[in-house]
Amino acid sequence: MAAVSRSLAGLGLDSSFAKGIRKPAWLEALLTQKFFEACTIHENSKKNEKNICCVDCCISICPHCVHAHRFHRLLQVRRYVYHDVVRLEDLERLIDCSNVQAYTINSAKVVFIKKRPQNRQFKGSGNYCTSCDRCLQEPFIHCSLGCKVDFVLKHYRDLTPFLRVCNTLQLGPDFIYPSDTGDDDMTNETPRSTVVDSDDPMSSGSGSFGSETMSIMCTGFVRKKRSGLYTCERFSSKVHSEEDMATSMSRRKGIPQRSPMC
Repeated sequence: MAAVSRSLAGLGLDSSFAKGIRKPAWLEALLTQKFFEACTIHENSKKNEKNICCVDCCISICPHCVHAHRFHRLLQVRRYVYHDVVRLEDLERLIDCSNVQAYTINSAKVVFIKKRPQNRQFKGSGNYCTSCDRCLQEPFIHCSLGCKVDFVLKHYRDLTPFLRVCNTLQLGPDFIYPSDTGDDDMTNETPRSTVVDSDDPMSSGSGSFGSETMSIMCTGFVRKKRSGLYTCERFSSKVHSEEDMATSMSRRKGIPQRSPMC
């Protein structure tokens, strides 16, 4: 009895599955959970869209929740043409995805999770989805994982032969973990477009404009007339007083003079 329980656990099943439940809990969650919605736990955090399915907890989580589920099996959900997709390589570790049409996105093959009913029936040669009648390429007969699950349950009434033992499942190398920096620090960060890298130690110094002798680094933006683009120009000057500094900042333009009264 213990050996049977361990086998069911490796397939992501529990004892209730053997008593009549057709779908494992993780698969039911993957097909029914709503992804890419704001996480209620981290509603005040940035990048809080739920794009991960925890196979062990059978819930959808956001990147900020990963730390609490770091020892669980995690399946990343992606977005393609307003539909949820998963990488074929990751899903194949949990369930047999043969005969499901895959698509290539960023050099990686993905499959759709849920059904995609087609409004207009295309009359032509080729295969059709067994569930939603979508036109497919040969030799595929399912347009999504959900369509294959419905087909298997309808004809075989058992998903066990198609499930695979998966003890570990980690997020892909392209997954971006949220930084530990708080939102307050991010709002005070200087935009990258206005930062100029410099090796001059004086560029990080501090001082006041009322100092008699002071060396500052000024960064100016010069607009090109033809292209309309802004280019960054850096120049250094010695400023001894406020008047000298104002004069040096307006080198390119003379002091405006009022026209004589007629």
